[in-house]
Amino acid sequence: MRDIYEFLEENEVGYERHDHEAVFTVEESKQLSPELEGASTKNLFLRDKKGSRHFLVTVQEDKQIDLKALSGKLDSSRLSFASTERLKTHLGIEPGSVSLLALANDHDKKVEAFIDKDIWQEDAILCHPLVNTSTLVIPRKDMEQFLEKTGHGVKLIEI
Repeated sequence: MRDIYEFLEENEVGYERHDHEAVFTVEESKQLSPELEGASTKNLFLRDKKGSRHFLVTVQEDKQIDLKALSGKLDSSRLSFASTERLKTHLGIEPGSVSLLALANDHDKKVEAFIDKDIWQEDAILCHPLVNTSTLVIPRKDMEQFLEKTGHGVKLIEI
């Protein structure tokens, strides 16, 4: 697994770092960092029925997700949450640390990433830097640059 800060610096991706206690839920995150400006996110690491396709879907933290409806939007068979083992294999992280930044570890481009259109309207996006004890505020233009550098690009979806 690559050091995310090294990757961000090498690729001139700007960010503002805020360290905090470990958070595992959206509610815990809201309590620790209510003053941070930017889109607060919820990240879902999903797989299709056969386990041949994997998705990282990033939505606003308060959105409810209907996996059946989402599978249609992603042109996929039935979706379910991927296992911890798959998360480690494809993104090199533990549960609770999922964010768009984990795409830096997807060297083989096996994960398809989609971002909720509402998030892309914000000036910045809040992300865990592969651990849940810190939050980075990343300007949207820098997040776009990050996604291009990882080879994933920006794919927006309406949720």
